[in-house]
Amino acid sequence: MPQPSPSPELRALVDGRLADLMARCRAMGVAVHDDAGVTERLRQLLLASDYAFDVLRRHPEWLAPAGIERLRSGADASARIEALQLPDDETQTLANLRRFRHAEALRLVFRDVNGLDDVGETLAATSQLYEALLGVSLAWSERAMARRYGKARDASGEEQRLVVVGFGKLGGSELNFSSDIDLVLAYPNGGQSDGPRPLDNNEYFVRLGRQLVRLLAEPTSDGICARVDLRLRPFGNAGRLALPFAAMEQYYQREGRDWERYAWIKARPVAGDRTAGRQLQDMLRPFVYRRYLDYTAFAGLREMKALIDAEVVRKDLAGNLKLGPGGIREIEFIVQLTQMIRGGRDPALRVRGLLPALTACEARGHIPAGRAKPLREAYLFLRRLENRVQMLRDAQTHDVPDDDLSRERIALGLGYADWPSLEVELTAHRELVSAEFAAVLVPQGGSAALVPAIDADLWRKARAGELEAANLAEAGFPPTPEAVDVLLSLPRGAAVRSMSTRSSERLDRLMPQLIAAARESSEPATVLSRLCRLVQAVARRSSYLALLEEQPAARRRLVAVFARSAFLAEKIIGQPLLLDDVLDPRIDQLPLKRADVAAEIGRALSALDERDAEGELDRLNELQSSIGFRLGLAFSDDRADAAATSRRLAALAEAVVAAVLSMAERELKAQHGSLPGEGTGFAVLGYGSLGGAELGFASDLDLVFVYDGARATARSDGARPLDGAQWYQRLAQRIVHWLGALTRGGKLYEIDTRLRPDGAKGLLVTSVDAFAGYQNERAWTWEHQALVRARGIAGDATLHAPFDALREAILRRPRDGATVRTEVAAMRSRWRQERDRSDTTRLDLKQGAGTLLDIEFLSQGLVLAHAATSATVQAIPSSTPALLTWLVDAGALAATDAGLLERAHGLFLSRALACTLDGRPRLAPREAALDEAAAQVLAVAASAGFVFS
Repeated sequence: MPQPSPSPELRALVDGRLADLMARCRAMGVAVHDDAGVTERLRQLLLASDYAFDVLRRHPEWLAPAGIERLRSGADASARIEALQLPDDETQTLANLRRFRHAEALRLVFRDVNGLDDVGETLAATSQLYEALLGVSLAWSERAMARRYGKARDASGEEQRLVVVGFGKLGGSELNFSSDIDLVLAYPNGGQSDGPRPLDNNEYFVRLGRQLVRLLAEPTSDGICARVDLRLRPFGNAGRLALPFAAMEQYYQREGRDWERYAWIKARPVAGDRTAGRQLQDMLRPFVYRRYLDYTAFAGLREMKALIDAEVVRKDLAGNLKLGPGGIREIEFIVQLTQMIRGGRDPALRVRGLLPALTACEARGHIPAGRAKPLREAYLFLRRLENRVQMLRDAQTHDVPDDDLSRERIALGLGYADWPSLEVELTAHRELVSAEFAAVLVPQGGSAALVPAIDADLWRKARAGELEAANLAEAGFPPTPEAVDVLLSLPRGAAVRSMSTRSSERLDRLMPQLIAAARESSEPATVLSRLCRLVQAVARRSSYLALLEEQPAARRRLVAVFARSAFLAEKIIGQPLLLDDVLDPRIDQLPLKRADVAAEIGRALSALDERDAEGELDRLNELQSSIGFRLGLAFSDDRADAAATSRRLAALAEAVVAAVLSMAERELKAQHGSLPGEGTGFAVLGYGSLGGAELGFASDLDLVFVYDGARATARSDGARPLDGAQWYQRLAQRIVHWLGALTRGGKLYEIDTRLRPDGAKGLLVTSVDAFAGYQNERAWTWEHQALVRARGIAGDATLHAPFDALREAILRRPRDGATVRTEVAAMRSRWRQERDRSDTTRLDLKQGAGTLLDIEFLSQGLVLAHAATSATVQAIPSSTPALLTWLVDAGALAATDAGLLERAHGLFLSRALACTLDGRPRLAPREAALDEAAAQVLAVAASAGFVFS
């Protein structure tokens, strides 16, 4: 591709400056060797940067071979900072710092304009330069302070050092070429210095901070080293220059505003005591990242953007690459808003730097790839252009120059034929960013939303206690006393009455919108009642009110869920954090495999500030509810069938059990130590619906616990040792307790352990050998039936293999077919008498004749009757669809009959899940499709010798 051709004026400028530099080199005795195209690279440098020309005129020696080698070097400033000499004399130190900065800045321009670094590398290297300058400047300042006042110490005598926290683009390692550096200064604790002239730590660190700023920002004949901005500190310019951690924490708890949360997203320690700096970040994390999804950030973002827009108008900054419409700040807002809202619950989003954060948002599905790609391209384009604008004259500007020659220089330096060609692409990027930003702000939400006057009037009357049934009828609602009561009782509730003024105003904007949405639903009265209960539940959590106010799409989807699913509605009302799942754009990207769910759980638990059982159980419950809820939405929306939904619910339960087992093991080891040997020697077996991977939305878990009997008498190695049998007993007890413990979000699962050997009378946990002995010698036929739907789901995988072998051996044991049929049918008859709720008008989808339990009993009976003589060596599966296929391969069931059973199973399972979602018992009105399927099941069972009717 041919290089753009410069205008005669520009060619003359570059030629003249190159000749000037060569003349100065000759006058100074500096030999310039044009090896590897040095002259052409210098021409490109002079084309792009007046600053580079001015620096080289003052320092022509930097064009000697050693200087050229430095310009070409790909190593950042940290590789050369140790060689920088800073004497005790402050004047000479100021000169050396500035000389080093000019040399390194020249290297950055040289590599950037000659294509040796991409824009990301240039921004990172610029950040590293200023981080290195901060480090050596602070070290010099600390030595100077120590000579006069000693070292700062806390009350216990521990040395205290300054923590320099970098914000903005420095914190994100994406600093502009001529940017200022945003800093906040802090120190761990109060006290005083230990020198002959001791200072209180407050004064000590203020003086240290002033000295640091003077080294970097004081103008000299060599210019400045860095522009330093300390206005982001608590109370801004009115605040102290440096504060102890306790004062910082108190300020952000009491005074912290949304823009400060926004700023702290990118903050990181860049100099001084970095270990203490990380402790400060941990301390302030709850301020930055809220535990709940925080949609109040929208209001803060709008306020910040309004202030910026006002400044843009006042200063005529429409073309400003940073602040103008479609500029860099809007891209930052889009990404950092997602981080603020979701970062408290998703630790993967707690990253600094725009591009890493955008990548994290894309990877976690919060910003779709189709939106992330153009945003990334726009950001890189704008940052590259912004950097070239600043490299032109080392000016802290974000405005493209007005004169044609400067514009031509920028365009040609970036590889464009002329400025109009570049401007076309610039306009396209900015228009795209503006559209994306407008979509994120959702202008139809918030206070800008329009609602029918009649709905606003309904809420006003309800607020005033004047609402009557006739008012509801006029608004299109059933005029029932219940509907009147639910609206009247909401403003009287303690949670609403104690609202802050701001939250109350938000509620007054929100309620007419909810009333209007309820009226348009398929179940107006039901939806209105559920919405009012939800508002009552979240009245003290402004972030949830903000979500409903700010997100019209969330309101619409919420109303749809409330209209058709009592189960999901009650879940949301009980756990409002599920509101996010109503709107989650990742709904089609659910973690569906057990490994994915386990990874999600691991990420969630790692985000906790403290790893204690109570906090982990709360978070685990939240995540289990969230994934289960999304599975319910997918099934309700016909995006997943019954079989897939049940299988995924089982995978979720397995992952939860594994997580609770890991927590229990950790606590037990902390209290009593570990048992000898590899692994834990403990496994969890899933029976019933869990073992068959056919779990429902409200199913309990049938669990059996086994352990390695060889460790029964071994002793744990902790301070309070236990023998192996006791250790495993306590482990199982803890698992059962925690799975069924009541947390803020309810229980994880109801647990049933009665399928263990000897049932409720037996030990909670059994050795593998004792389990095998029981199954071989004392188990009843129905217990062997139960083994068909059993499998290892968690714990030490080395115990799963012997269980699988035992299960296979038991199920393939030779049996008398007639006896099996008689015993299986008798047990089925007993269960039906005790549990079947069918009548002439309704069919029990699980216990009724020809329904789910008949299909299970039939498949289990066929396994017991035929497995011993089966020709197939394939292991016997535990799920119904796979089991039916196995029975066909084993010659125990005709393929046509298996097809009938599988279709009937899918139908009954689907209707049963739908009943649960609708908050009803698993009783369906009798209809032709159900009766026909049930009859087919009974006919297949009868032909196989199992009389279930």
